[in-house]
Amino acid sequence: MRVSLLQLRVDQDESADSRRERAASLVREQAGTADLVVLPELWTTGAFAFDTFDEEAEPVPGGPTAEAMSAAARDAGVWLHAGSVVERVQGDGGERELFNTSLVFSPDGTLARTYRKIHRFGFDRGEATLMSAGREPVTVPHPEATLGLATCYDFRFPELFRALVDRGARVLVVPAGWPEKRAAHWTLFARARAVEEQAYVLACGTAGTHAGVPQAGLSMVVDPWGEVLAEAKGNEEQVVRAEFDPSQVDAVRESFPVLKDRVL
Repeated sequence: MRVSLLQLRVDQDESADSRRERAASLVREQAGTADLVVLPELWTTGAFAFDTFDEEAEPVPGGPTAEAMSAAARDAGVWLHAGSVVERVQGDGGERELFNTSLVFSPDGTLARTYRKIHRFGFDRGEATLMSAGREPVTVPHPEATLGLATCYDFRFPELFRALVDRGARVLVVPAGWPEKRAAHWTLFARARAVEEQAYVLACGTAGTHAGVPQAGLSMVVDPWGEVLAEAKGNEEQVVRAEFDPSQVDAVRESFPVLKDRVL
């Protein structure tokens, strides 16, 4: 399985439309070299640019990001985890509800799955107060291996990842807008979730600065033993590529059957 993590630079001096065009171009460049391409969390707005969430919110499907990423996936012929967007849901009574929603496209451009982030960051401000929480773990039947979806702050809640494994996940995909000041936690969680769940982890962060918050970058691919197969060199924009055999998940789980000893 060949993967490309696009550690996209997100700064507020670039418009969302410009960034969509640039991201789509990067996706198309992965044609023939990747089976799965991954973008970061909230790359159209910036994960900490709370003041722009309502203005930049878009419907799913049918919004500008979904349309652009569908076309890019189709042109490149790849499975595309297009990171997440601020999804706007309009109620029958005119009320608006926002979600942090990940989009996964198949190689023909079909929107195969969406995942609404369950754990919202911010405690009593920001995302935690502006967005509604998702309710269901989500997996994707990629032909090489079932993908389990999570987003950024979800990393801190191992019970979600266990639920994804119980649903058949072999590869855990985690787009993020993770702050530089907690970079050590990011690398720790990526390796810990891989070891705990005996699964591959694809952790894709952003470069740049979101609303004054420098980003960690450090996108990485981790194997089921917790070994880092490929990683970004710092927090600049770059593409992280790796190739691995998903069948190794079953081999690891058989040779060291930790999951069979679960009690709870």
